[in-house]
Amino acid sequence: MRFFNEMRDFGVKPSGIAVASLVTACERSEWMLIEGVQVHGFIVKVGLLSDVFVGTSLVHLYGNYGLAADAMKVFQEMIYKNVVSWTALMVAYVDYGEPSMVMNIYRRMRSEGMSCNDNTMSSVISSCVSLEDELLGYQVLGHVIKYGLETNVSVANSLISMFGYFGSVEEACYVFSGMDEHDTISWNSMIAAYIRNGLCKESLRCFSWMFRVHKEINSTTLSTMLAGCGSVDNLKWGRGIHSLVLKFGWNSNVCASNTLITMYSDAGRCEDAELVFQGMVEKDMISWNSMMACYAQDGNCLDALKLLATMFYMRRGANYVTFTSALAACSDPEFVTEGKILHALVIHIGLHENVIVGNALVTLYAKSGLMIEAKKVFQTMPKRDGVTWNALIGGHADSEEPDEALKAFKLLREEGFQSDEYVQNSLITMYAKCGDLNSSNNIFDSLTSKNASAWNAMMAANAHHGYMEEALKFLLEMRRAGVNVDQFSFSECLAAAAKLAILEEGQQLHGLAVKLGCDSNPFVASATMDMYGKCGEIDDVLRIIPRPIDRSRLSWNILTSSFSRHGFYEKAKETFHEMINLGVKPDHVTFVSLLSACSHGGMVEEGLAYYDSMIKEFACKTHGNLELGRKAVENLLKLDPSDDSAYVLYSNICATTGKWEDVENIRRQMGLNKIKKKPACSWVKMKNKLSLFGMGDQSHPQASEIYAKLEELKKMIKEAGYVPDTSYALQDTDEEQKEHNLWNHSERLALAYGLISSAEGSTLKIFKNLRVCGDCHSVYKFASGILGRKIVLRDPYRFHQFSGGQCSCMEQNRHGMGKQELVHVCLCRKRILNHQKLVNPVFCHQAEMTCLPSGLEPFSGSKSLDTQNQTIALRQRT
Repeated sequence: MRFFNEMRDFGVKPSGIAVASLVTACERSEWMLIEGVQVHGFIVKVGLLSDVFVGTSLVHLYGNYGLAADAMKVFQEMIYKNVVSWTALMVAYVDYGEPSMVMNIYRRMRSEGMSCNDNTMSSVISSCVSLEDELLGYQVLGHVIKYGLETNVSVANSLISMFGYFGSVEEACYVFSGMDEHDTISWNSMIAAYIRNGLCKESLRCFSWMFRVHKEINSTTLSTMLAGCGSVDNLKWGRGIHSLVLKFGWNSNVCASNTLITMYSDAGRCEDAELVFQGMVEKDMISWNSMMACYAQDGNCLDALKLLATMFYMRRGANYVTFTSALAACSDPEFVTEGKILHALVIHIGLHENVIVGNALVTLYAKSGLMIEAKKVFQTMPKRDGVTWNALIGGHADSEEPDEALKAFKLLREEGFQSDEYVQNSLITMYAKCGDLNSSNNIFDSLTSKNASAWNAMMAANAHHGYMEEALKFLLEMRRAGVNVDQFSFSECLAAAAKLAILEEGQQLHGLAVKLGCDSNPFVASATMDMYGKCGEIDDVLRIIPRPIDRSRLSWNILTSSFSRHGFYEKAKETFHEMINLGVKPDHVTFVSLLSACSHGGMVEEGLAYYDSMIKEFACKTHGNLELGRKAVENLLKLDPSDDSAYVLYSNICATTGKWEDVENIRRQMGLNKIKKKPACSWVKMKNKLSLFGMGDQSHPQASEIYAKLEELKKMIKEAGYVPDTSYALQDTDEEQKEHNLWNHSERLALAYGLISSAEGSTLKIFKNLRVCGDCHSVYKFASGILGRKIVLRDPYRFHQFSGGQCSCMEQNRHGMGKQELVHVCLCRKRILNHQKLVNPVFCHQAEMTCLPSGLEPFSGSKSLDTQNQTIALRQRT
C-alpha cells in the first residue's frame, strides 16, 4: 500500500496488474478490508473495473472476508469474465456455506459455454458433498472426465473426499490408485475416507504406507487418524498416535490437541481428555468447547459449569456451541436449577434466537419433565427445525401427555414439518410411547421413502410394547427393502434377542454384524455382550469383552451383571473393584448389579458396606419386615409413582405375613392409579418354535400332555420328600387351593412342556419374565435330582442352573440357612430331602438308610430312626 502511494506521488499511472496485486495484498492480510474497499473506490473512479484481473481480484477480496453478496455484486458489474472469475465467485459461496448457490453458478457458467479448471471442479465436488447429493456427485464426475481432469491432483483429492463421504470407499481407492502423483492432501483424504466409514485398520495400513512411501505427514494427518480412534476398541491405536504427536512435537498444535480431547471423550476417557486440555499451552474456542462437550457426555455437570465459569473469568468468550454443551450437561433433573441460570445467561448474551441453543433448552426442560417451560422456549423461538419438533413431541411422549403431543403435531402440520423425516420418526416413537402402536404403523406405512431411522424407530416401537419378535422381523424386512442396517438396528435387535433369551437368533445377528463390519461399534459390541450374558453364554461374554484398560463403563456393567446373573458373586465383586482401580466411575447400574450379587450370594455385610439401604429393600419380603417394606415402597414410589413392581413386592410382603386386608387395599390403590401388574409368563424354545405359558394356561395344543406330566412330576417329587411351601401362594384361600394354585405357575407348565418335548439327558432352558417363585425353585431342584437333568432357568435377575438337586444361585441363603446346600440326595439317587423341612434325621424307605441334616455326624449304636445304622454322605456346596 505504501509503495502504491509512492508510485502515485511520482505520477506513474497504475496498470490493471498493479491494482489487482494491491487488492490481493488487502485480501491476504486478512485485516485490511477497509483499505480494500478504498481501493475498490479508486478502481471505479479510474475505470479499471473492466479489467478482468482487477474485477476477479475484488471478487476474491470480498469472498475471503465472508461477504459473498458483495462478491456477487462485483461479479455482475464485470464486463469481461474468465474461468478464474467464475471460480472465485464459487469459492466465495463455498466459504459462505451456500452450496446450492455454487451449483447455480456452475450451471450458469456451463450454459454460457465457459470451460472449467481444476479449482472450479474442486469447488463443485465439495458442494455436492455439502448438499449430501450423491446422484449430483456422480453427474459432476462425468463432467470431470469430460474435461480430462480426473488425474489432476486437486480434483482427484476432492473426488476421494466425496466418495469417502458417500460411503463408496472402493471408488475412492480407485481414484487414488489412478493418480499419477500424490500430495499430502491425497493421503489425508484417503485416510479420512477409511475413517469416515469405520475402517480403522485400513486407515492404519494407509497411514503406515504413507509414512514409508510419502515420508511426510502433518498435523492434519494425525488429527484425521485420531478422529477414527474415538472408541473403546480403537483407543489403543489412538494412544499410539498420541505418542507420535508427542514425538513430532505437535502437542503444541492446537488442532491436534483438540482432536485428542475429542478422541478421549468419544472413548469415554474423560480423565485423559482433561490431561490433554490442562497440558495445552494455547487453547482456542474449540478447545474449551470440546472439553465442555466431554464433561456433558460424561454426565459431569459440575465440572462443565466450572469450566464455563473459568471461560467467563478469563474473558475467553462463549458461542452457541459452548452453551449447547453446557445445557446438555444440565439435562439431568437434578441440575435443572443450574440449567435455568444458563438460560438466563443465554438471553443476556443474546444467543436465545439461535436455533441450536433453543433446541438444547427445549430438550433440557423436556428431560426434566418441565413441559410448560419447554413450550415457552419453543413458542419464543423465531426459527424451528426438525430437532425442535422432535424434542417437544418426545418430551410430551416421555411425560405421558398424548393430548399435548397431538396438539404439537397439529402445529407441526401447519408449519409443514410433517414431511421432515426426523419429525416423522419422532411421531412413530411418540405414538408408541403413548400406547398407540397402530398410529405408529400407519405413519410408517405412509412414508414414501423409508430410511434406516424410520425402520429403527419401528423396531424400538415394537420392542417398547414387548413385541420382540416383531422387532426382529422388521430387521429382515429392512434388509429385503435394500436399506442398510446400522448400529442402531443391531442394538435394538440384539436387545430384543436378549429379552427373549433366544441365543440362536442372537448369534445370527452377531454374525451379520461381523459380516457388515458393525461389530466394532461400541453400541453393537455392548449389545452383543449383553445378549450373550442374558442367554447364559458367559464364556462368549468373556471372549468378546475388551481388555480391562479399554473397557467402557457400559462394558464393566455388563460383565458385573453377567457374573451376578450366573451366580459368580465373588467374580462380580472382583470386577467392581478392578473397575474402580482402573479409574472408571461406577453409576447406578453398576451398583444395582453389585448389590444384586451381594443379595443373592448371601454377602450381607459386603452389601451393607456398598449401600446399606439398597440391600434392605432386597431383604424385606424374606424376613417379613412389614414396616421396613412399607418404607422401602414409599421411597420407590417417590422415585417412580408408576412402578408396578413396588406395589407388587409390598403386596407380596403383606400376603406372606397374612395381612390380606392390606393386600386388597394395595390392589385397590393400583386400580385407582391405573397401574396394572405385569402378568407372569414363561417360555421355552424347541425346534425353532417359541412356546409361551401364562398362569394356569390351557391354550397350548399339548395342554393335556403338559398337565399329565405335571401330575407325574408332582407325585415323583412328593415321594422324594417335597413339601409345598404355600407361603408363596399369595391368595387368601385354604391350603389345598393354595397348593393347586402353585402348580398352575407358568414356570412349572414350561418345565413340563420342556420335559415332554426334549431328549432325555439334554439340558433344558426355560425363561421367565418375573422373579421365580420360591416354591417353584424347590420343584426345579427336586426335578433336576430325580430326573438327572440339567435345567437352566433365567428370570430377570439371574440364571438358576439346577443340577443334581442343587442350584447355582445359593437361594437358601435368603432364608438364613448359611452357605451350605441343604437339599440332600441319597446314595440311591432317587430321593431328595427338602431343605426347608429337614430339621431331624429322616429314614429313606427306598434305600433303607437314614439321611442326615447337614453338619451332623453319622449315627452310632441303636437309634429309633436308623435300625440298620446305615448313613450316607451329605452333599455340600464346595
